[in-house]
Formats: sequence, structure tokens, C-alpha cells
Amino acid sequence: MQIVETTNEGLKRAYTLTITAKDIETQIDAEVKKVAPQVRMPGFRPGKVPANLVRKMHGEALHADVLNKALRDSVDGLIRDKKLRPALQPKVEMIDGYEQGKDAQLTVEVEILPDIEAPSVDGLKLEKLNVPVSAAQLDEALGKIAEGQKSYKDAAKSKKAADGDQLIIDFVGRVDGVEFEGGKAEGAPLVIGSGAFIPGFEEQLTGVKTGDAKTITVTFPENYPAEHLAGKEAEFDVTVQQVKVPTETKVDEDFAKQLGFDGLDKLKELVKGQLEQESAGLTRTQMKRQLLDTLAADHDFAVPPSMVEAEFDQIWNQLTQEAAREEDPAAAMKEIEAEKDDYKRIAERRVRLGLLLSEIGQANGVEITAAEMQMLIQQAAQQYRPEDRQRFVDYVRSEPMAQAQLRAPLYEDKVVDFLFDKAEVTERDVTREELEAAIEAEEAAPADVKKKTAAKKAPAKKAAAKDEEPAAKKAPAKKAAPKKAAAKADDGEAKPAAKKKAPAKKPAAKK
Repeated sequence: MQIVETTNEGLKRAYTLTITAKDIETQIDAEVKKVAPQVRMPGFRPGKVPANLVRKMHGEALHADVLNKALRDSVDGLIRDKKLRPALQPKVEMIDGYEQGKDAQLTVEVEILPDIEAPSVDGLKLEKLNVPVSAAQLDEALGKIAEGQKSYKDAAKSKKAADGDQLIIDFVGRVDGVEFEGGKAEGAPLVIGSGAFIPGFEEQLTGVKTGDAKTITVTFPENYPAEHLAGKEAEFDVTVQQVKVPTETKVDEDFAKQLGFDGLDKLKELVKGQLEQESAGLTRTQMKRQLLDTLAADHDFAVPPSMVEAEFDQIWNQLTQEAAREEDPAAAMKEIEAEKDDYKRIAERRVRLGLLLSEIGQANGVEITAAEMQMLIQQAAQQYRPEDRQRFVDYVRSEPMAQAQLRAPLYEDKVVDFLFDKAEVTERDVTREELEAAIEAEEAAPADVKKKTAAKKAPAKKAAAKDEEPAAKKAPAKKAAPKKAAAKADDGEAKPAAKKKAPAKKPAAKK
């Protein structure tokens, strides 16, 4: 194989590879000898078909297989010989004009990972903000549980329904005078003020009494899931079977036992544990952002543009999807468009931090075990229909890139935990409000966006841009690299063969 380097600029490399016709013919001869014993032909004993007849019968198919393998082996050999670390999958193309019996030429374009000196993990200092669970917080949480277990009793027939009261109603809905599917029910419970029914429905039932009949008119929202009803005006004939009022629910021993606990102390113990777990999650988020800001401030190196572009595309796709769900999609889209450059900087920050975490992990022996990888695959398989799960498992096991994508979040968490253990951590008790404010302050001004002339807080709903989630992919020393990386070229001949696809995920349940 002949290799000619055509581009060497920054992290970009390009090569022209030539596979000689002689090498291709040699490999075809070897393949003929390999398959000849398995070929059956009338007039010949099994395994005795002459090689020239085998070549005549199967030459085209053998040539295609050999050429595909030669392309893959050539790209693998290039990466190995040049000691390249691809950032993403190399782009491989056959040069036009290839004919059987002649040399094959292909171009390989690849962006490589930067050489990063593993940063020192000594001297890190972090502050851990703890939120002790107060008696008031515990009482509030127990009160919410009691609220969710609220019961109702029949009110006097003269009682007019008000917010918080429960109605037991029969109703029939019609659009243009015609009943529609799902628009009829008997004995349906409805709490006024709950927002359970379409806007305007509950409000028009305020003041009704037991036994009342009333016709109300409402308009279905434009974004109503049932398209045939979206934006349509409808009339509902409603009969009130009963008006009920809420009864007081006391948080006591009997209440705890109704929920299946041995007593109130056991219920409090569980609720307190849940509150502590929620706070621990927020504490970790705040510590992680401190850590990432520290790493980002101390390291600045070139990152592969293709990785940044891929990361930005993910951020932008999520943002545009969220904007489309807002009340005013056009205004929401205009807002994120105005901050597009900021999100590009965040994408670059994510990629840089991902590479940095990967380098730290490799330098310090952080690994994902086979058992952990198996668990990740099985968990991911649950997103698919039962009949597709094994096919998904087989796909992941055969695709290094799919494995890297599954492995990445857990690997990042393990590296972060490793750095937490190495850091000098001081602790401080704060309220939950103070902890949430600290997190919001970090979100509003990530390290790479703090230099903006006008510091703007990212809208709360723009979750895609949260900077605590770097594009961390474990980059093995020689081949697979961060963020959808793989050292192998496409399984290609003159026209690349189709790659295996993961099965389609099971659809989300309809609401």
C-alpha cells in the first residue's frame, strides 16, 4: 500500500492511499483457495472444483468482498502506522475511475485528537454545600403527601361548589352537534381548580349544586393532542351527581399505617431520606460545576471542529424542539437565535472538558468494567420493544461507536468521582434556596461565556445548554476516541456497504 499525505493543518489530516492491482489479485487468489473446498458443481466431487472455475463463477462477488476488506485494512493500517487518534470516524472515498484489474485509490480525511498533557489532580479545592433537612421541610413534605391522599365527603345539597371541592359528574360533549369519541363519561370525579379538564370547563362549574344540570361551552386548545378537536368549539351537557368537600387529613400514626408503614416514625424516616437524596443530587451538581469551571479555566487547547459541530448540533436540536413547544414558538426561537454564538462556545467547552476528563481518566486508571458495560447495555435495551431488545444488544456489541456512546456518561461520572476524592473539600451548611441559587448562578455564567459584554442568564428551560454535561467519551489510547469516535473507516467499496442499524425504539405511550 502506498500512502501520500495531502493535508496536515492543525488537527486535520488527509491522505491518498493506493492499493495495487497485484495486492488485490493476491488476496482474491487466497480467497478462491479458501472457498473452493465448499463449492459444489455438477461433474465434480465436493471440494474438487478447479480454482479457475470457482473464480469464473464467483469472481465478481469475491472481488467486491476482497476490495471491501482491503479498504478497511488500508485505513486501519494508515491509522496504526501514522499513530493517528481520530476524533470522529474518518471520511473514506474511492477515487473515481476504478476498474477491476487496476490499482485502487482512495482518499482518507480525518480530524485527530489533540495531544493533551494529563493535568495534575493535586491541589484541587472545592466547596461542598450541604442542606440539612429541617423540621419545617419535613412537615411540608408530609403535608404534600397528605394533600395527595386527600379524601372527600358529601356536602349538603345547598352547597355551591367552590375551588378545591370535588364534583361527581356525568357529561356528554358535542362538536357541531355531533358527539365525539372520549367526550362522554358517567360518575367522573373532578376537583375544581385542578386544571384536569380543558381550560374553561372547571371555571363554568363553580357555583353548581348537587342535582344541577348545566350546558357549558369551551374551546379546545390549538395544540390539543386529538387533531380533529384542536381549536374546535364544543358544548358539554353536564349533570352534577354530587358536590363533595375535602376532609382534613391528619399526619398521625393512623395515616402512616394507611400508607403501609409501621408507624409515623418510619414514614418520617423515609421522607427525610428522600429529601436528603434530592439535596445530595443538587450538591453534586454544584460541586461538579465548580470542578468543570476550574478545569476549563486552567486548560485551553485546540479541539476538533467536527466534534464541536456535532456537539452544537445536539444542543441546537434540543433547543429548537423546546422552542416549538412554547406558547409563542417564534419568540422563543428568536431568543435562542440571538444567543447562538454563546451556545457554540458552550459546545466547544463541552468537547474540551470531555477530552480533558478522558485524559485524566486514562492517566489514572479509571475504567468501565465488563459487568458495568453489560448493565448499561441491558438498561438501554429496555427502551425498545421486547422483540427488538436482543437485536439491539447484538448491534451494540458489534459497534464500537455505540458502545462508546453508552459508556460515556458513566465514565464521566467515575472520573468526576475520582477527582472529588482527590480534591480538598470544605463543607458548608446552606438552605435549599441558597444551594439552588448557587447552581443557577453557575448556569447563568459558565466559564467560557463569562467574557460576554452583557452577562445574560440562560433561560431556565434551555436545558440543552447546561454546561455541567461535557461531551465526555473515554478515548482509548489508540483507536476509538471521544464523541462518536471510531478508528475504523466505513465498510466501503466503491459504494460503501450499508452499516447495521439499531432497531427503532418503542414509541412513547400516548397520553
